[in-house]
Amino acid sequence: MEFCDDCGSMMKADDGLWVCGNCDYTKPKGDTDAYVVTDDQEASEVIESSDETSLPETDERCPECGNDRARWYLQQIRSADESETRFFICTECEHKWREDDH
Repeated sequence: MEFCDDCGSMMKADDGLWVCGNCDYTKPKGDTDAYVVTDDQEASEVIESSDETSLPETDERCPECGNDRARWYLQQIRSADESETRFFICTECEHKWREDDH
């Protein structure tokens, strides 16, 4: 992501240039191999960790096995103006569920 040196707005990539849509400032992108622009870039920016044992634990009943302990994490899955969703993972059976599924 690149920001305009003049007004601070986010710039857009256009044919080897960064172009500001607010004040029409432009500058070269530099090494074009270092930049990739895709329509679904936002979905690919989700970072997942394979180490679920390092997540915090809480008192939450598993809907599958009835265990009363679960690990949890928050993830932004909707637009930025909506709250994040809390996910739980049972410490016994590893069942995964969302807080808003209840």
